[in-house]
Amino acid sequence: MSTTADNDNNLDGPMVFIIIGKAYQHDGDKEGVDIHVMLRAPDDDTAVREALNALAEEGFLEADLDQIGTLTDVPDEEPHASAYQGALEGEVAIIKFG
Repeated sequence: MSTTADNDNNLDGPMVFIIIGKAYQHDGDKEGVDIHVMLRAPDDDTAVREALNALAEEGFLEADLDQIGTLTDVPDEEPHASAYQGALEGEVAIIKFG
């Protein structure tokens, strides 16, 4: 997987995205589960596509993705620190809350 940015930003390391939202496992599920998805991708479109694919593989039928951004520092606290390391290794890490 390429991690070269498709814009003029010069990065010192890989682009690790964090996507924040809510995912739903059942039709008509109004509560959903708060999620953070962390992954490495060359751009935000690819990050969203890969996050949605990973959520589908985990059995989520629908997701509302509210925010996307890149991490500029390594997270200090769990579970984000482990998820960041997994993203660096090419995994799509899904953190579920609640």
